[in-house]
Amino acid sequence: MTTSTTRARRGLAMILAVGTAAAAIAGCAPSRASTAENGDQTVLGDTVALGLGMMKPYVTTDKSGNPTEVGVRFSAVSLDGLPQGDTPTHWMVTFPEEAGKTVVKNAMVSWYPKGRKPAEIFGEPQIAFHFYTIDGNEAMTSIDPKGHPDQARHLLDPKYVATDYIAEPGDPVEKTVPAMGLHWLDSKREFGPGKSEFAEVFVHGSWDGKQIFLEPLATRKFLLTKPNINAPVKQPSAVQSTGYYPTDYTIRYDQPTNEYVVAIGKMIPRQAS
Repeated sequence: MTTSTTRARRGLAMILAVGTAAAAIAGCAPSRASTAENGDQTVLGDTVALGLGMMKPYVTTDKSGNPTEVGVRFSAVSLDGLPQGDTPTHWMVTFPEEAGKTVVKNAMVSWYPKGRKPAEIFGEPQIAFHFYTIDGNEAMTSIDPKGHPDQARHLLDPKYVATDYIAEPGDPVEKTVPAMGLHWLDSKREFGPGKSEFAEVFVHGSWDGKQIFLEPLATRKFLLTKPNINAPVKQPSAVQSTGYYPTDYTIRYDQPTNEYVVAIGKMIPRQAS
């Protein structure tokens, strides 16, 4: 295992341990559920501290018990008091058992106080929501691109790649984030001088030939505008695991609760092939 990967894992382990402890303290009460007039039920998971506020994972199911949406709600003050410095901070959140039919296992929420590279395009402070289709804790301990270059270079089969998406350009060994995965980007969305200003985007992630996360992310600056974004999630022609998959994502401010919502929804069942 390389020194850089070891540092990354130690940092992640410490942050995730703090997040787990916070969840244990905040989550002593049972999950809370609410039912809409149409029979849809939303179940909240254990809360986790974020900045000066809290975040709550949730799942919404229809009246037949099938999942329609999974996401994270977080109070507006969560955007204040976040850690500063050169390195990102990560928190793991766990969804209620009602999310079991989805391909989502858990989510890692990542705060980047200095944005990402290249800084001239992606340098705004931003928060990302990695909805893992493998156990996120497994990702933390197994993804080591320098230690396992063959696995890093084992890319997705084209049939499992969403329409218009490409692997982040460059050597996958260098581009794969230790303890996280390789990012796949929408080639139709271009940011930078003379193009769109980066505010939000949807990313896919892989490791060793498997899709491992779905990731909506947004800059803090954009969230402070209290947006209401709902956009399609581009689909691959085939999937590797059977379960419910999202066909859209949401990044919005909920005025009545003074919370932000980041979610993947309009879920449909798909069979592995």
